[in-house]
Amino acid sequence: MQLHELSALDLAATLRRGEVSAKEVLEHTLERVRTAGAAVGAFAHVTPELAATQAADADSALARRRRDGGRRAPGGEFLGVPVPIKDLNMVAGVPFEAGSAALRGFIAPQDDGVVTLLREAGTVMVGKTSTPEFGLPCYTEPATGVPARTPWDLGRTAGGSSGGAAAAVAAGVVPAAQGSDGGGSIRIPAACCGVVGMKPSRGRVSPGPFGVDGIGLATNGVITRTVRDSAAFLDVLAKSWPGDTYAAPAPSSSFLAACERHVAPLRIGVLTEPLNVAATDVHPAALAAVNRAARLLASMGHHVGAAARAVSAEEWMAFMPLWGVMAAHVPLPPEAEAVLKPLTQWLRKLGAGVSGVQYAAAHSAMQLLARQIATRWADFDLILTPTLAQPPLPPAELELADPAADFEAQKHFTPWTSVWNMTGAPAISLPLHRAVVDGVELPFGVMLGGVRVGQEGVLYALSAALEAADPWPLIREP
Repeated sequence: MQLHELSALDLAATLRRGEVSAKEVLEHTLERVRTAGAAVGAFAHVTPELAATQAADADSALARRRRDGGRRAPGGEFLGVPVPIKDLNMVAGVPFEAGSAALRGFIAPQDDGVVTLLREAGTVMVGKTSTPEFGLPCYTEPATGVPARTPWDLGRTAGGSSGGAAAAVAAGVVPAAQGSDGGGSIRIPAACCGVVGMKPSRGRVSPGPFGVDGIGLATNGVITRTVRDSAAFLDVLAKSWPGDTYAAPAPSSSFLAACERHVAPLRIGVLTEPLNVAATDVHPAALAAVNRAARLLASMGHHVGAAARAVSAEEWMAFMPLWGVMAAHVPLPPEAEAVLKPLTQWLRKLGAGVSGVQYAAAHSAMQLLARQIATRWADFDLILTPTLAQPPLPPAELELADPAADFEAQKHFTPWTSVWNMTGAPAISLPLHRAVVDGVELPFGVMLGGVRVGQEGVLYALSAALEAADPWPLIREP
């Protein structure tokens, strides 16, 4: 296998054995950045100098470990493994533009907490991955750089908002990439690009020491090609910082160890009705993906049955004021408003019009919805849905001139993901299915969602079993 075909765990083991150096891995990765990465629009910024310094540090730490006979020495479990950062997180001394012309040229003064943890794990930060303006839409068409495309079809979106991250992983540039998810922004691009994306539980990955949770919709995580890589990186990121607002229940073991665990029969509810709109067209291949997963789960001894929708389209609209206020809360000078994209302007205007009382009411409504959903799905351990209603779409079908129509199109494209941000329960997208659409083979993800906070362990155990039973393609060359 070539270096870029290795999983993150396998690459880390290869580096520990001294079969390749971190410098050689970096050189190979930067070549992939220039070729496959450029083809899919994966990167907003490339950082070869910073990466070279980190690779040299990794090689020194790896050499010390080998001299010590393999005993634990300074340095993390992913020494020398390239992992880029989404351009919604700050890396000290590196541009931080969040896909917006309003932040063009801004240099981050510090590392965000997840960046610190990935540094401590020994990863090499090869660049910042593309994101749409402030991570608001489910496609990645930034104002500051090239758009992100799925390597399966360069005429189709990579999804968003972690579109560049998913494209980089799927195209074989890096084995893993940091991402974030406030309404599906890890799972949506994972489905569009045919990779693995876990949204952790609320409180599992802290936004500290500089960020805050707000109402708890968004969380950081990673996008990977394998389930075990996803679990191993969540072990890295699942650390607390002083003053955290939320805390997820402590796992019974490491998330990586959970991948080896036998799963006793579970009650899995299958849902293909939308949750955020009254009705929508669901592509036959998206339904076929769910049927494929359901058959596999049943063959493993799990109890699979139909689940009713737990929230109406009208109830889901509690999300809307919160999303608008999130957009309006981005601190910008008044003169920056004119350079924002139409969708961002529309959302910020909506959010600015929400009173304090309305915001509090929306927050309460979301919490009541979480109780309602938990009650209505109490007979199930997990819920299975398509990740998306459609294959990765051409961007022109999502980024529309009318912002209200744009937002509505996004809702129909992503009828399920945001509900797990409301409840705070974890959810994972798996690239279990593929189908030919308009003459091109495209990936179709399935989503397994918890019915309560803290179920990452069982999701990883089940996902690893599905991966072993029905492996998916790991790399798609653009």
